[in-house]
Amino acid sequence: MPEHPEDPEWRLRELRARIDLIDSQLQELLADRATCAQLIAKAKQEQADPIFYRPERERQILAQVASRHRGPLPKDDVLRIFREIMGVCLALEHKLVVAYFGPEGSFTEGALRKHFGGAVDALAVTTIAEVFRSVAAKTADFGVVPVENSAEGIVSHTHDLFVQSAVVIVGEVVLRVHHQLMTKAATLPEVKQIAAHPQALAQCRDWIEGHLPHAELIAVSNNAEAARRAAADPTLAAIASVEAAARWQVPIVAHNIEDAPDNTTRFFVIGRDPIGPSGQDKTTLLLAAPHRPGSLHALLEPFARRAISLLRIESRPARRALWEYIFFVDIVGHQSDPAIREALEELEADGRVVRRLGSYPQAI
Repeated sequence: MPEHPEDPEWRLRELRARIDLIDSQLQELLADRATCAQLIAKAKQEQADPIFYRPERERQILAQVASRHRGPLPKDDVLRIFREIMGVCLALEHKLVVAYFGPEGSFTEGALRKHFGGAVDALAVTTIAEVFRSVAAKTADFGVVPVENSAEGIVSHTHDLFVQSAVVIVGEVVLRVHHQLMTKAATLPEVKQIAAHPQALAQCRDWIEGHLPHAELIAVSNNAEAARRAAADPTLAAIASVEAAARWQVPIVAHNIEDAPDNTTRFFVIGRDPIGPSGQDKTTLLLAAPHRPGSLHALLEPFARRAISLLRIESRPARRALWEYIFFVDIVGHQSDPAIREALEELEADGRVVRRLGSYPQAI
């Protein structure tokens, strides 16, 4: 009996054949893109000081991808696929070394993978300060450090290191953070201790009080270290990521235990050289002024007068004199934009302390 288009088996074979053809076309296009990347690498190597990774160019490509999106795949998944394609092609030009506050399975590694993909050499270091040192000493091309959490506020140590270091911000990553409870204990009442980074413990405070009020809270340097401890001690539970649970083979017994469902952490990508504008940028500044009435207003007024949007302001002790502060300010735009350039020059002419920590593409 002849096959008919209304026959489900016939339709299934036709669709599979179509997928096979599309896969073949995709593979050919990927090969073409990789060849272009190799030719770009050759052209760059002929330059005196070649720059292989251009965050502003990558942001422009991703913005084009987002603008073309028509489904049915979720847009975030399409962006993730293109990030991986760009990362693999970049590795043909120059394989990046990116330092991050480790160990493996930490949320900072998750931010690194979201931003750079899986084709970089990820260098896990034990402190945030070591990330800064690795970039400054050229042990790593770039670094990824946590900056602030939507529930717990700024990571003060990261901000303090910007005061001391000459590195610049070249990118930002915004990561939705989900905390998992993992343990080798057979039941929750057998858990005597919970280990996690202090911010993770704070972000899960209500869940802990409701389910494990008897457990002692142990603060550790990062959540991946907590997972490592849980792998060795069945009376201890860790709060960490899905990746950390897989890395240390600790069963997850409760998912997404963070108190705020939209818990988000922001990270900075740091490098040695400033980058050009992408068209959708932010600039982070370090500002200081004499300790007298109206000083903060005087710092911000040049931006307000030019209608420059202020996104964030944080104060930190200046450590020069009691009750003196420096301010970290995020604004919309690139430091090369005429209005921003004029505002900064005005502040400097008035004797204000102005440090340009970096202009970088807005996270997408």
